[in-house]
Amino acid sequence: QLQLVESGGGLVHPGGSLNLSCVVSGFTGWRLNFYGIGWYRQAPGKEREAVSCINSNGASIVYANSVKGRFTITKDNEQSTAYLQMNNLQPEDTGVYYCAAEPTRPGLCRGSLVRDIDMTSWGKGTLVTVAS
Repeated sequence: QLQLVESGGGLVHPGGSLNLSCVVSGFTGWRLNFYGIGWYRQAPGKEREAVSCINSNGASIVYANSVKGRFTITKDNEQSTAYLQMNNLQPEDTGVYYCAAEPTRPGLCRGSLVRDIDMTSWGKGTLVTVAS
């Protein structure tokens, strides 16, 4: 079982930026190279939605249409950390942001976002609030 810890959330004005981090740790011999990462968010009163994903080697990346062009997902396998750079934040981006990890498999994050039910390990989330 992996442990994921998100950080970097906070209060930001519309148009501002935040860079979320997700530090991943696991069992002896584990490496992030073998896992895909997804970022998800849950706004107040709404269901959790997928924001972005990146496959194990970083070659395949998918974004939700709502964040395309504003968010950038990256993955540092050596540091066992994933990131979500969020620019031009808007009030509708407000919510708790979660990162999740899934062992790599064919098709993971290839052309489409990964459903949250298909992700195995989750962090506890970090709150992002975008307000004037």
